[in-house]
Amino acid sequence: MTPREQAVAARAAGRTLQTLDSEARCAVLLRVADALDASRQEIEAANALDVADAAVAVADGRMTQALADRLPLPDRKLDALIDGVRAIAAQPEPLGRVVQARQLGEGLELEQVTAAIGVLLIIFESRPDALPQIAALALRSGNGLLLKGGKEATRSNRALHRVITGALAPEVPAAAVSLVEGRAAITELLALDDVIDLVIPRGSGALVSAIQQGTRIPVLGHAEGVCHVYVDAAADADKAVSLVLDSKTDYPAACNAMEGLLLHRDRASDLGPRLVDALRGAGVTVNGGPEAASLFGLPEAPDLGHEYGDMACALCLVDDVQGAMAHVHQHGSGHTECIVTEDPAAAQAFLAGVDAACVFHNASTRFADGYRFGLGAEVGISTGRIHARGPVGVDGLLTTRWKLRGDGHTVAAVKRGEWAFDWRERS
Repeated sequence: MTPREQAVAARAAGRTLQTLDSEARCAVLLRVADALDASRQEIEAANALDVADAAVAVADGRMTQALADRLPLPDRKLDALIDGVRAIAAQPEPLGRVVQARQLGEGLELEQVTAAIGVLLIIFESRPDALPQIAALALRSGNGLLLKGGKEATRSNRALHRVITGALAPEVPAAAVSLVEGRAAITELLALDDVIDLVIPRGSGALVSAIQQGTRIPVLGHAEGVCHVYVDAAADADKAVSLVLDSKTDYPAACNAMEGLLLHRDRASDLGPRLVDALRGAGVTVNGGPEAASLFGLPEAPDLGHEYGDMACALCLVDDVQGAMAHVHQHGSGHTECIVTEDPAAAQAFLAGVDAACVFHNASTRFADGYRFGLGAEVGISTGRIHARGPVGVDGLLTTRWKLRGDGHTVAAVKRGEWAFDWRERS
């Protein structure tokens, strides 16, 4: 198939999905979950080949370790994927949900209801676990799907795609979840603004920017995941160390990992050395802002807005909550920001004042995730403001339609004074 033919087929398959009732779409998802569970050996064998090639590429300098770290699909990750697909199937029906309803006049009833967006093009680097997550969300929301993964995960993506599409029949055409390969195909797909309704890039800021500049199709993406943890003057020391370590070291390649540690200067003497020692003890390279580098003997951070995606971070001192927020707004990417404090007023000021998709109090930045939020999975994390923000689950893949039911009502009759609008909200 040509890229256009794939997109047109995805449109038709999405419309077939939308005609199925909730029970039928849920049944498809449960079959997908069972198929993934039954095909672990096939999936893990394909993934092992990708991981082995990535190790050679890292050694040769052709791939970063951060990219390679996103490739493995161990049993625990497959378990989470399967649980996520089943959780999505268990969610309330997303399509046809009434957003608002009103009567325009006697016998003339208007409803605004949720509907699928149409055709989604998802472009993702590495992370083959993104493929079944995205497929499950698209199937539940009635959207046709075009998937383009990175070449570093080609075997893994093919195996996952084969398993998923094998579970769709007979109700759903395989074109509902279509795998795209080759860089040239992406260029063609990005020109299809008459067929594709939304592009969602998952990957580096450079990838997102390149997609945004190369298409007229709306793009839902995120900039870099430059996330911060601010340790306030009123922070509990043990809690601060635990949260900082989890935010940085649990999965440093993730976009919700801490890249910047902000410390209230009143805690520099007692808590600063402890935080630095804890991070270094965990294998983290700690760079410093101009003041912190001198105070703690750290290498100076070349860029306070850098996304390391690895076992490294930057430490900066700030005067107060307002200073922390100013730093976040200047150097952050609007992804996830956390304050560690026992002062309710400081926590509230931070939660209310930080302009980011996710803002946390005394909780690791690693919670910024669709699965952990109870969404089942995520298509990605949006740092934009239109139309979805934060982890994007099923609801982020919906738009709305208006349905009007009448009995021969005409506008001409209104103009003739035969009846008048009588706008009344309906429950």
